[in-house]
Amino acid sequence: MNKTVSFIASVQDELREVEDLMRRQAEGYHPDIRAAMDLLISAGGKRVRPALTILAGKMLGAPPDALLSIATAIEMLHTATLVHDDLIDGSLLRRGMPTLNAKWSPGATVLTGDFIFARAAKLAAETNSVPVMKLFSKTLTVIVEGEIAQLLGSRCTADRESYYKRIYAKTASLFETSAWAAAMVSNADEQTAEAARRYGYEIGMAFQIIDDILDFVGDQNTIGKPVGGDLRQGIVTLPALHYVETHPNDSYAQLLRDGECMNNDQIDCLLTAIRDSDAIQRSHAEAEQYVARGLENLRSLPACAERYALEELAEYIVDRKF
Repeated sequence: MNKTVSFIASVQDELREVEDLMRRQAEGYHPDIRAAMDLLISAGGKRVRPALTILAGKMLGAPPDALLSIATAIEMLHTATLVHDDLIDGSLLRRGMPTLNAKWSPGATVLTGDFIFARAAKLAAETNSVPVMKLFSKTLTVIVEGEIAQLLGSRCTADRESYYKRIYAKTASLFETSAWAAAMVSNADEQTAEAARRYGYEIGMAFQIIDDILDFVGDQNTIGKPVGGDLRQGIVTLPALHYVETHPNDSYAQLLRDGECMNNDQIDCLLTAIRDSDAIQRSHAEAEQYVARGLENLRSLPACAERYALEELAEYIVDRKF
């Protein structure tokens, strides 16, 4: 956890409880599963998703036990997807630390991710809320379907509709669920729950856009993965889309628009061209628009310390450098 981020600092105690509950999910099981859970928790991360859940739930008066269960379930779902993603992508580092698949066989890594998914579902069930359980199941389905579509779908495709659908499945769906589930366990009315859901959706879309920007301009040692990795894997993100749209006569943009995969030298040239253009600024402005819409929905909810912290969370998303 990052103690320098104010919205995180306001829920430090609750996030420690989330981590403790995550560890307890491996108690009584194989020692290597417990070791894996310790490794994954110690790898850190800002715990943005459970922080969002806890803040939204406290704002809306959620029962503490149910709120802790769903916040932990959401973070475990996120953790399990990272375990599988790292294996699929062949990533050996995350946040500058070795991934689980860098230490274990592919089979053991997959099964560990499956175990974490299962324990996350058990925690979601402990809210005793059928709507929450249905939402949790639907979100997991969306995330997995999105990963399958990315893995088996066409590469080097410069298409905005496909991009927005992909980042919803990859990231925004879980942000949406984080806020929406908090409203559900709070027994909020339909209008309030919808405002919370929209807030989560909008800032989740912004979060992934900023991640995609950092893939072009971030520092590898800071973000914990190679810069430019998406484009090298044939994954076209928003900065590349903006570049293709604003430089129609550029030879590399034409290759990308035509769905042609490029060699490393061509990709290096395209990465430099994107960084030197206004594509990064255009993408950042789009992320800011998502955050502005999220804040508009948030400000219809009760004014309190937790709402102000959620405003800070939204602003942090577009201000972050890693």
